[in-house]
Amino acid sequence: MKKILAMGLVLLMTGMTLCGCGGGSGTEKENSNTGNSSSVSSGGVEVSKGDSVVKVIDLDLTDEEYAFGVDKDQDDLLQAANEFIKEIKQNGKFDEICNKYFGDGEPAPVTSAKLDDSKDQLVVATNASFEPFEYMKGDSYYGIDMEIAAAFAEKLGKELVIQNMKFDAVCLSVGQHKSDVAMAGLTIKEDRKEYVNFSDAYYNAAQRLIVKTDNTEFDSCKDAESVEKILKEKEKDVKVGVQNGTTGQFYCEGDKDWGFDGFKMTTCGYENGALAVQDLLNGNVDYVVIDSAPATCITEAFNKLR
Repeated sequence: MKKILAMGLVLLMTGMTLCGCGGGSGTEKENSNTGNSSSVSSGGVEVSKGDSVVKVIDLDLTDEEYAFGVDKDQDDLLQAANEFIKEIKQNGKFDEICNKYFGDGEPAPVTSAKLDDSKDQLVVATNASFEPFEYMKGDSYYGIDMEIAAAFAEKLGKELVIQNMKFDAVCLSVGQHKSDVAMAGLTIKEDRKEYVNFSDAYYNAAQRLIVKTDNTEFDSCKDAESVEKILKEKEKDVKVGVQNGTTGQFYCEGDKDWGFDGFKMTTCGYENGALAVQDLLNGNVDYVVIDSAPATCITEAFNKLR
Protein backbone atom coordinates (compact mmCIF):
# COMPACT_ATOMS: atom_id res chain seq x y z
CA MET A 1 0.00 0.00 0.00
CA LYS A 2 2.72 2.49 0.99
CA LYS A 3 4.76 1.53 -2.05
CA ILE A 4 1.80 2.24 -4.31
CA LEU A 5 1.16 5.63 -2.70
CA ALA A 6 4.83 6.54 -2.90
CA MET A 7 4.79 5.71 -6.60
CA GLY A 8 1.73 7.91 -6.93
CA LEU A 9 3.53 10.82 -5.37
CA VAL A 10 6.37 10.47 -7.85
CA LEU A 11 3.90 10.50 -10.73
CA LEU A 12 2.12 13.52 -9.32
CA MET A 13 5.35 15.41 -8.81
CA THR A 14 6.53 14.76 -12.36
CA GLY A 15 3.28 16.16 -13.72
CA MET A 16 1.73 12.99 -15.12
CA THR A 17 -2.00 13.49 -15.49
CA LEU A 18 -3.71 10.77 -13.51
CA CYS A 19 -7.16 12.33 -13.34
CA GLY A 20 -9.51 14.25 -15.58
CA CYS A 21 -10.48 16.68 -12.83
CA GLY A 22 -14.01 15.41 -12.95
CA GLY A 23 -16.46 13.08 -11.36
CA GLY A 24 -15.56 13.64 -7.72
CA SER A 25 -16.18 16.06 -4.88
CA GLY A 26 -14.87 19.55 -5.45
CA THR A 27 -14.66 19.31 -9.23
CA GLU A 28 -15.18 22.67 -10.90
CA LYS A 29 -16.96 23.63 -14.08
CA GLU A 30 -16.37 27.07 -15.54
CA ASN A 31 -19.33 29.43 -15.69
CA SER A 32 -19.21 31.27 -19.02
CA ASN A 33 -19.77 34.68 -17.47
CA THR A 34 -18.12 34.75 -14.06
CA GLY A 35 -15.79 31.80 -13.71
CA ASN A 36 -17.74 30.49 -10.71
CA SER A 37 -17.42 26.79 -9.99
CA SER A 38 -19.91 23.99 -9.55
CA SER A 39 -19.88 20.19 -9.51
CA VAL A 40 -19.48 18.46 -12.87
CA SER A 41 -18.40 15.11 -14.27
CA SER A 42 -15.94 15.16 -17.14
CA GLY A 43 -16.01 11.48 -17.91
CA GLY A 44 -13.11 10.68 -15.60
CA VAL A 45 -12.88 7.33 -13.83
CA GLU A 46 -15.36 7.20 -10.97
CA VAL A 47 -13.97 5.98 -7.66
CA SER A 48 -16.37 4.42 -5.21
CA LYS A 49 -16.12 5.41 -1.58
CA GLY A 50 -15.00 1.93 -0.64
CA ASP A 51 -12.04 2.10 -3.01
CA SER A 52 -10.84 5.59 -2.15
CA VAL A 53 -8.30 6.67 0.44
CA VAL A 54 -8.96 10.42 0.55
CA LYS A 55 -11.93 12.67 -0.12
CA VAL A 56 -12.74 16.36 -0.51
CA ILE A 57 -15.38 17.92 1.73
CA ASP A 58 -17.66 19.45 -0.89
CA LEU A 59 -18.05 22.88 0.73
CA ASP A 60 -16.30 26.15 -0.19
CA LEU A 61 -14.45 27.56 2.80
CA THR A 62 -13.41 30.82 1.11
CA ASP A 63 -14.32 33.02 -1.84
CA GLU A 64 -11.37 34.34 -3.83
CA GLU A 65 -10.37 35.55 -7.29
CA TYR A 66 -7.41 34.64 -9.50
CA ALA A 67 -5.68 37.33 -11.57
CA PHE A 68 -2.43 38.02 -13.42
CA GLY A 69 0.28 39.65 -11.33
CA VAL A 70 1.87 42.23 -13.65
CA ASP A 71 5.18 44.11 -13.38
CA LYS A 72 4.38 47.43 -11.69
CA ASP A 73 6.59 49.29 -14.21
CA GLN A 74 4.66 47.96 -17.22
CA ASP A 75 1.39 49.87 -17.33
CA ASP A 76 0.88 49.04 -20.99
CA LEU A 77 1.16 45.33 -20.22
CA LEU A 78 -1.44 45.64 -17.46
CA GLN A 79 -3.83 47.37 -19.84
CA ALA A 80 -3.20 44.69 -22.46
CA ALA A 81 -3.84 41.97 -19.90
CA ASN A 82 -7.19 43.47 -18.90
CA GLU A 83 -8.24 43.83 -22.53
CA PHE A 84 -7.15 40.24 -23.22
CA ILE A 85 -9.09 38.83 -20.24
CA LYS A 86 -12.22 40.67 -21.34
CA GLU A 87 -11.77 39.43 -24.90
CA ILE A 88 -11.34 35.73 -24.07
CA LYS A 89 -14.31 35.85 -21.72
CA GLN A 90 -16.48 37.34 -24.46
CA ASN A 91 -15.33 35.29 -27.45
CA GLY A 92 -15.48 31.91 -25.71
CA LYS A 93 -11.73 31.24 -25.66
CA PHE A 94 -11.67 31.08 -21.85
CA ASP A 95 -14.52 28.57 -21.76
CA GLU A 96 -12.78 26.54 -24.46
CA ILE A 97 -9.60 26.30 -22.40
CA CYS A 98 -11.45 25.45 -19.18
CA ASN A 99 -13.41 22.73 -20.96
CA LYS A 100 -10.12 20.94 -21.63
CA TYR A 101 -9.62 20.52 -17.89
CA PHE A 102 -13.15 20.45 -16.48
CA GLY A 103 -15.01 19.01 -19.46
CA ASP A 104 -14.43 16.72 -22.40
CA GLY A 105 -11.74 18.72 -24.22
CA GLU A 106 -8.14 17.64 -24.68
CA PRO A 107 -5.41 19.57 -22.77
CA ALA A 108 -2.80 21.10 -25.08
CA PRO A 109 0.94 21.19 -24.35
CA VAL A 110 2.62 24.58 -24.02
CA THR A 111 6.32 24.95 -24.81
CA SER A 112 8.59 27.53 -23.23
CA ALA A 113 11.27 29.27 -25.25
CA LYS A 114 14.68 29.92 -23.73
CA LEU A 115 15.16 33.29 -22.14
CA ASP A 116 16.93 35.60 -24.59
CA ASP A 117 17.21 39.33 -23.93
CA SER A 118 17.71 39.98 -27.64
CA LYS A 119 14.20 38.71 -28.42
CA ASP A 120 10.75 40.16 -27.78
CA GLN A 121 9.53 37.79 -25.09
CA LEU A 122 6.78 37.53 -22.49
CA VAL A 123 8.32 36.03 -19.35
CA VAL A 124 5.76 34.31 -17.12
CA ALA A 125 6.52 33.19 -13.57
CA THR A 126 4.60 30.14 -12.37
CA ASN A 127 4.62 27.21 -9.98
CA ALA A 128 4.00 24.16 -12.15
CA SER A 129 2.69 21.86 -9.44
CA PHE A 130 -0.85 23.21 -9.22
CA GLU A 131 -2.93 21.02 -11.50
CA PRO A 132 -5.20 21.83 -13.32
CA PHE A 133 -3.88 25.41 -13.57
CA GLU A 134 -0.20 24.67 -14.18
CA TYR A 135 1.70 21.40 -14.24
CA MET A 136 4.23 19.53 -16.38
CA LYS A 137 4.42 16.35 -18.44
CA GLY A 138 7.97 15.82 -19.62
CA ASP A 139 9.31 19.15 -20.87
CA SER A 140 5.89 20.56 -21.73
CA TYR A 141 3.67 22.72 -19.59
CA TYR A 142 -0.05 22.09 -19.25
CA GLY A 143 -2.92 23.78 -17.46
CA ILE A 144 -5.49 26.53 -17.68
CA ASP A 145 -3.00 29.29 -16.82
CA MET A 146 -0.37 27.94 -19.20
CA GLU A 147 -2.78 27.86 -22.15
CA ILE A 148 -3.97 31.35 -21.25
CA ALA A 149 -0.33 32.49 -21.09
CA ALA A 150 0.33 31.03 -24.55
CA ALA A 151 -2.72 32.79 -25.98
CA PHE A 152 -1.71 36.07 -24.30
CA ALA A 153 1.82 35.89 -25.71
CA GLU A 154 0.40 35.18 -29.17
CA LYS A 155 -1.95 38.14 -28.82
CA LEU A 156 1.00 40.38 -27.94
CA GLY A 157 3.13 38.96 -30.75
CA LYS A 158 5.76 37.84 -28.25
CA GLU A 159 7.64 34.61 -27.65
CA LEU A 160 6.54 32.86 -24.44
CA VAL A 161 9.08 32.06 -21.75
CA ILE A 162 7.86 30.19 -18.67
CA GLN A 163 9.91 30.28 -15.49
CA ASN A 164 8.99 27.55 -13.01
CA MET A 165 9.66 28.32 -9.34
CA LYS A 166 8.28 27.92 -5.83
CA PHE A 167 4.88 29.52 -5.42
CA ASP A 168 5.96 32.04 -2.81
CA ALA A 169 8.61 33.35 -5.25
CA VAL A 170 6.37 34.17 -8.22
CA CYS A 171 5.32 37.65 -7.11
CA LEU A 172 8.84 38.45 -5.94
CA SER A 173 10.18 37.47 -9.37
CA VAL A 174 7.86 39.98 -11.02
CA GLY A 175 8.59 42.60 -8.37
CA GLN A 176 12.29 42.26 -9.11
CA HIS A 177 11.60 42.60 -12.87
CA LYS A 178 12.90 39.09 -13.56
CA SER A 179 9.49 38.14 -14.99
CA ASP A 180 6.79 40.19 -16.68
CA VAL A 181 3.73 38.41 -15.32
CA ALA A 182 2.91 35.95 -12.55
CA MET A 183 0.35 33.33 -13.56
CA ALA A 184 0.05 30.64 -10.92
CA GLY A 185 -3.52 30.40 -9.70
CA LEU A 186 -2.65 33.71 -8.06
CA THR A 187 -5.27 35.07 -5.68
CA ILE A 188 -5.71 38.84 -5.45
CA LYS A 189 -4.35 39.81 -2.04
CA GLU A 190 -3.37 43.17 -0.58
CA ASP A 191 0.15 42.29 0.56
CA ARG A 192 1.04 40.94 -2.90
CA LYS A 193 0.35 44.39 -4.34
CA GLU A 194 3.71 45.44 -2.95
CA TYR A 195 5.27 43.39 -5.76
CA VAL A 196 2.70 43.31 -8.58
CA ASN A 197 -0.24 45.14 -10.08
CA PHE A 198 -3.19 42.78 -10.37
CA SER A 199 -5.15 42.48 -13.57
CA ASP A 200 -8.90 42.10 -13.60
CA ALA A 201 -9.98 38.76 -12.14
CA TYR A 202 -10.45 35.90 -14.56
CA TYR A 203 -11.41 33.02 -12.23
CA ASN A 204 -13.35 32.53 -8.99
CA ALA A 205 -11.90 29.92 -6.63
CA ALA A 206 -12.23 28.58 -3.09
CA GLN A 207 -10.39 26.56 -0.48
CA ARG A 208 -11.59 23.08 0.43
CA LEU A 209 -10.78 20.51 3.08
CA ILE A 210 -9.28 17.08 2.31
CA VAL A 211 -9.59 14.23 4.79
CA LYS A 212 -9.08 10.48 4.77
CA THR A 213 -12.07 8.61 3.36
CA ASP A 214 -12.93 7.02 6.70
CA ASN A 215 -13.19 10.43 8.40
CA THR A 216 -16.88 11.04 9.16
CA GLU A 217 -16.71 14.09 11.43
CA PHE A 218 -17.74 16.50 8.62
CA ASP A 219 -20.45 14.32 7.06
CA SER A 220 -23.30 16.34 8.58
CA CYS A 221 -21.84 19.74 7.67
CA LYS A 222 -24.00 21.84 5.36
CA ASP A 223 -21.89 25.00 5.03
CA ALA A 224 -18.47 26.51 5.69
CA GLU A 225 -19.51 27.68 9.15
CA SER A 226 -20.29 24.16 10.31
CA VAL A 227 -16.90 22.93 9.03
CA GLU A 228 -15.10 25.80 10.75
CA LYS A 229 -16.93 25.13 14.01
CA ILE A 230 -15.39 21.67 14.10
CA LEU A 231 -11.94 22.92 13.13
CA LYS A 232 -12.02 25.64 15.81
CA GLU A 233 -12.40 22.96 18.46
CA LYS A 234 -9.06 21.41 17.49
CA GLU A 235 -5.95 22.10 19.56
CA LYS A 236 -2.27 22.42 18.58
CA ASP A 237 -1.73 18.68 18.60
CA VAL A 238 -3.94 18.49 15.49
CA LYS A 239 -2.05 19.25 12.26
CA VAL A 240 -3.27 20.66 8.93
CA GLY A 241 -1.23 20.59 5.72
CA VAL A 242 -1.18 23.50 3.27
CA GLN A 243 0.85 24.66 0.27
CA ASN A 244 3.34 27.33 1.30
CA GLY A 245 2.36 30.91 0.51
CA THR A 246 -1.19 30.09 -0.61
CA THR A 247 -4.60 31.14 0.63
CA GLY A 248 -4.85 27.80 2.42
CA GLN A 249 -1.96 28.81 4.66
CA PHE A 250 -3.46 32.23 5.39
CA TYR A 251 -6.86 30.64 6.07
CA CYS A 252 -5.45 28.18 8.60
CA GLU A 253 -2.94 30.49 10.29
CA GLY A 254 -5.16 33.59 10.22
CA ASP A 255 -4.95 36.72 8.08
CA LYS A 256 -6.29 40.13 9.10
CA ASP A 257 -6.46 41.46 5.54
CA TRP A 258 -8.91 38.74 4.57
CA GLY A 259 -10.64 38.48 7.91
CA PHE A 260 -9.42 34.92 8.52
CA ASP A 261 -9.36 34.18 12.24
CA GLY A 262 -7.23 31.09 11.80
CA PHE A 263 -7.25 27.99 13.99
CA LYS A 264 -5.33 26.68 16.99
CA MET A 265 -4.22 23.69 14.92
CA THR A 266 -0.57 23.43 13.90
CA THR A 267 -0.14 24.43 10.26
CA CYS A 268 2.40 22.39 8.26
CA GLY A 269 3.64 23.90 4.99
CA TYR A 270 4.54 21.95 1.84
CA GLU A 271 5.85 22.88 -1.60
CA ASN A 272 2.68 21.49 -3.18
CA GLY A 273 -0.64 19.89 -2.35
CA ALA A 274 0.41 16.38 -3.40
CA LEU A 275 3.08 16.28 -0.68
CA ALA A 276 0.54 17.45 1.89
CA VAL A 277 -1.94 14.72 0.91
CA GLN A 278 0.84 12.12 0.99
CA ASP A 279 1.59 13.17 4.57
CA LEU A 280 -2.13 12.95 5.37
CA LEU A 281 -2.08 9.33 4.21
CA ASN A 282 1.13 8.71 6.15
CA GLY A 283 -0.59 9.95 9.30
CA ASN A 284 1.65 12.99 9.77
CA VAL A 285 -1.17 15.54 9.35
CA ASP A 286 -4.88 15.25 10.10
CA TYR A 287 -6.28 17.47 7.33
CA VAL A 288 -5.22 19.30 4.18
CA VAL A 289 -6.60 22.64 2.97
CA ILE A 290 -5.93 23.66 -0.66
CA ASP A 291 -7.73 25.21 -3.63
CA SER A 292 -10.76 23.24 -4.78
CA ALA A 293 -9.70 22.31 -8.33
CA PRO A 294 -6.24 21.02 -7.33
CA ALA A 295 -7.87 19.27 -4.37
CA THR A 296 -10.04 17.29 -6.79
CA CYS A 297 -7.16 16.38 -9.10
CA ILE A 298 -4.86 15.29 -6.28
CA THR A 299 -7.45 13.19 -4.45
CA GLU A 300 -8.60 11.51 -7.65
CA ALA A 301 -4.99 10.68 -8.52
CA PHE A 302 -4.31 9.05 -5.17
CA ASN A 303 -7.64 7.23 -5.25
CA LYS A 304 -6.97 5.79 -8.70
CA LEU A 305 -3.64 4.45 -7.50
CA ARG A 306 -5.47 2.74 -4.64
